[in-house]
Amino acid sequence: MNLANKLSIFRLLLVPFIVGCLLYYAPDREALRWVAVGLFVLGMLTDALDGYIARRQHQETPLGALLDPIADKCLILGTLISCSVIRGLPPSMRIPAWFNLTVISRDALVVAGSLIVFLTQGTWHVRTSRLGKWATFGQMLVVPTVLLGLPGRDPLLLAVAAVTVISAVAYVRMGAKVLR
Repeated sequence: MNLANKLSIFRLLLVPFIVGCLLYYAPDREALRWVAVGLFVLGMLTDALDGYIARRQHQETPLGALLDPIADKCLILGTLISCSVIRGLPPSMRIPAWFNLTVISRDALVVAGSLIVFLTQGTWHVRTSRLGKWATFGQMLVVPTVLLGLPGRDPLLLAVAAVTVISAVAYVRMGAKVLR
């Protein structure tokens, strides 16, 4: 197993620790918020690093093509959903359900489309669009912005939701071309 794939697995392993920090957060346990943010940012960095290593050192593998997006989605969705449903979090650390539904809907659409392409074409090629990368990056930025209480939270949520929807439309178009 190459280093890029190990970094993806490491990112997957961060998720329960981030969720646990958020679950046990309380105002008198402020350090847990900082640990959650630190672990999430570490996850963001490993995402960038594993892609760089895979391309730079020619370590792109079918396993990595599957692991990387799964690790990204687990990291992002695990944290976003936690920030929506954990009742012990203060309102400033909460992410509205509509935002999560937007992100989850796009991801479900991409997975369903990929499955349809695989079942009809017999092959599965992972091709992340630049717009899809921007949507994922934006979704990642939402987490530290919300957890740290940084200004611009609501405009960021709206902008990232818009990019997420636009990327979903782009993926549907890409899938439709493949199926023609």
